[in-house]
Amino acid sequence: MDPADNRSTSVLTMLNQRLLDSTPQPVDVMTLLVEIPPGGKGLPPHKHSGPIFGYMIEGEMLFELEGEPERVIRAGEAFFEPGGDVIHYQDGNNLPDATSRFVVIMHCVPGQPMLTYVDDDELERRRDRRAPRQSGS
Repeated sequence: MDPADNRSTSVLTMLNQRLLDSTPQPVDVMTLLVEIPPGGKGLPPHKHSGPIFGYMIEGEMLFELEGEPERVIRAGEAFFEPGGDVIHYQDGNNLPDATSRFVVIMHCVPGQPMLTYVDDDELERRRDRRAPRQSGS
């Protein structure tokens, strides 16, 4: 085998796969590195105009989407959110003593903000769509 031929030494690992039936057309695709300091709360509840794929590089994130229970995403795990009208409630650092870092690839509607915050009135109107909270949360 020729050492210059590195095709045989590459390893491909599927992290996340989705059939996207709601991708905006045209689509503005952006890749972001997000860093949240120890214990950081992350962003307030918000929505994205299109679907998002993410990968946790370091640390942990407390992650909650509308209709789903909150869960912890750990380094080495992938995550997905459909975007559109789905509220993203939490994305805070789950660790009090370490920075958390993740990468997101966002599919957004061109000319619209990549995220919009959800106000208290909308949160109240949609409270029945939020999954039951874990005790103490």
